Amino acid sequence: QVQLVESGGGLVQAGDSLGLSCAASGRTFSRYAMGWFRQVPGKGTDFVAGISWSGNTRYEDSVKGRFAISSDNAKNTVYLQMNSLKPKDTAVYYCASALNRDTVPDQSTAYDYWGQGTQVTVSS
Repeated sequence: QVQLVESGGGLVQAGDSLGLSCAASGRTFSRYAMGWFRQVPGKGTDFVAGISWSGNTRYEDSVKGRFAISSDNAKNTVYLQMNSLKPKDTAVYYCASALNRDTVPDQSTAYDYWGQGTQVTVSS
């Protein structure tokens, strides 16, 4: 089992920055991908960014150049730095882990474990 706990959400204004953290605990795996997804009420869970165990990253087009994903393997923590936030970035953000992966999947069904989510609200 893997436990994921997100933190860092909140209310910000358009143009502001916000950082999210995802701390992982439990069983460890040598090959994995960590992803950030977001969901707004009434819609599906959309891929935002991901990072593989080897450091390869992947971003959804609308966040490229604004968001940055990173990881600290010693702390078992993944980060999502969000800059130049827009009202359309408002959502619940989830951290997820995909086990036995060498690449970063963008489909939510590829992920095995999920955090509880953290709300990000961007006001105009």
